[in-house]
Amino acid sequence: MTETEEKHGGVGGADGVDRITEQWRAVRPDLDTSPMDVIGRLSRASRLLEAGIKENLTAHGVEPWEFDVLATLLRSGPPHVLSAGELSSAAMVSSAALTNRIDHLVKKGFVDRAVDPTHRRRVLISLTDTGRELTHRLVEHHLAGEERQVAGLTTAERTLLTGLLRRVLLTLGDHGGNPAGR
Repeated sequence: MTETEEKHGGVGGADGVDRITEQWRAVRPDLDTSPMDVIGRLSRASRLLEAGIKENLTAHGVEPWEFDVLATLLRSGPPHVLSAGELSSAAMVSSAALTNRIDHLVKKGFVDRAVDPTHRRRVLISLTDTGRELTHRLVEHHLAGEERQVAGLTTAERTLLTGLLRRVLLTLGDHGGNPAGR
């Protein structure tokens, strides 16, 4: 391992967070900046990953939030119908945000909204044939884009990183429910 790789956790080259933490260490050598090493990278990675996902999906004429709703319905399995409450929880968005999203997707012909015949106060959201076909195509493009984003990691590194990120999420209270503010 080279000196640069040793200094940067086994990876050659410095990133933007290295520059920031080096500046902090110079100004405040008494502080432990190791949390900043993790949180700064997670934050920057999140922004870069989201930008890449948005670019990939908008190249196919769909916004990320549209894909989230469509993919949630598709992954629910046949007949690809969820109540508004189930969809809100599964897509991890508030019911108010979901209402606007569903209105938009209905206008585009990707989903239908209907009153549940067994419970008049319950609204059912379903994929249309057009929405289902589109989502099947999009998920392939989406996964190919995500593959490009993690191509620099080996299978073992992906497995390790997945476990570490899962631990971070659990530590932060993410146990599969609707995160605060969404």
